[in-house]
Amino acid sequence: MFPGFTQAVILAVVIILTQTTKHIRCDDASNVDESHVLSLTKDTFDDTLKTHKHLLVKFVAPWCGHCKSLAPAYAAAAKQLAESGSEIKLASVDATIEQDLAQKYEVKGYPTIKFFSDGLTFEYTGGRAQDDIVSWLKKKTGPVAEELKTVDDLNKLKQANDVVVIGVFKDMDDDTAASFLQVAKTTDGIPFGITSNADVLKELDVTKDTIVLLKKFDEGRNDLTSSIDESSIRQFIQENQLPMVVDFNAETAQKIFGGDIKVHILLFASKKSSDYEKFREEFKTAAKTYRGKTLFVSIDSDDEENERVLEFFGLKTSNVPAVRLITLKDEMSKFKPDSSDITSEVLLNFVKDFFDGKLKPHLLTQDIPDDWDKAPVKILVGKNFYEVAYDKKKTVLVTFIAPWCGHCKQLAPIYEQLGEKYKDNADVVIAKMDATVNELEDIKIQSFPTIKLFPKDSDEVIDYQGERTVESLTKFIDSNGKEAGHIPEETAEETEEADENVEAPHIDL
Repeated sequence: MFPGFTQAVILAVVIILTQTTKHIRCDDASNVDESHVLSLTKDTFDDTLKTHKHLLVKFVAPWCGHCKSLAPAYAAAAKQLAESGSEIKLASVDATIEQDLAQKYEVKGYPTIKFFSDGLTFEYTGGRAQDDIVSWLKKKTGPVAEELKTVDDLNKLKQANDVVVIGVFKDMDDDTAASFLQVAKTTDGIPFGITSNADVLKELDVTKDTIVLLKKFDEGRNDLTSSIDESSIRQFIQENQLPMVVDFNAETAQKIFGGDIKVHILLFASKKSSDYEKFREEFKTAAKTYRGKTLFVSIDSDDEENERVLEFFGLKTSNVPAVRLITLKDEMSKFKPDSSDITSEVLLNFVKDFFDGKLKPHLLTQDIPDDWDKAPVKILVGKNFYEVAYDKKKTVLVTFIAPWCGHCKQLAPIYEQLGEKYKDNADVVIAKMDATVNELEDIKIQSFPTIKLFPKDSDEVIDYQGERTVESLTKFIDSNGKEAGHIPEETAEETEEADENVEAPHIDL
């Protein structure tokens, strides 16, 4: 049931997978040229590791949509490296067939990507575009920072990348330079250069140890000139590597949601609107004040690939322009400004109130359906949940579902049977709630489906961990949660593994 799968992770998956695969259809995978991708089995795996010094391996399943979406970029990266004469090789394992390998390398979901280098194994932490894969591999196998020996080296690095970080040191062997290289080693997605060359220093107009971040947006350059250590370098990069207002797209999605800044303010607006540039400028003005603390992100509401993102925030295209603030910490919270005006003053006050702890989370809720209580399984929303679930005159069983969740769909016919069984029992209510569009202040749903029992004459709320059968659920209800019908250990392991492999949320990839 998605152990630890918080709403923050759900949002990240919705957004990242929507964007990083937006131009790739699952059906396209069959047309991908994978001639440069090694196909490995249990019999060939170890020998291949011995043969190749650096090997990136994806563990996939044939039915996995995200694996199919990754295939074109993965194959293109393999071809690019092969044609450049690189000793880095890319490989693939069908984990549904090679189950021993999957177990050995602790494959819990698909695709799982691991990097084998010089006898060591690493988790792949890069992006899923061709350039991201190649860049990540080159950094892991080569110098973490390119030595810039000439002005031409500097210009080539600048021209090839939107953002570069350059360490300028009089002594490239001192502690400050070592701190810079440690940051370079552990920072993905940005190329680093290092230099002590006099001509390069002159070109950069630098006379002392300096960290220079060059970028093709906003002010174009930022310098860190004092108190240079590992912590300050990381903070400096975090504050300046992205535009003050980030356009949400395939290239930026992973940087937005994989970064250290967990407070994001989102502008939902149509780029076709005559007011769009005005809204963006107001956003940019406010962003300057909270740089490094808050990401200001613009989401084009006209892009159909962003439809699910709008839905996640309870928005429709008719509701834009709109602003929302989210925190992507252990428990995600969403906030809505009191004013619909989009001005720098309103935005600054909104963000200040958030950091001052003055805001209450904005909880989504649907309207109560007219027929919510007509069927054996009652329909709950935010507006009627507490009245029904906490009615002490009745025992209420609620399953919290997500429309994209495969296991929720598998549970549905069983749950309908359960509803039929108790439909004439005045003391028991069987209910369900779509937890993706209905949120509760004191109940945080972290997995789907989640089943909770609200016993009669009690304030207790009991989580159900048993088998998803009518018989087991009946015992749970009739015993007021005392008999949970726990899943046998072997079955539990199978269920957990299956749930981890669910493509959630699946967005027509």
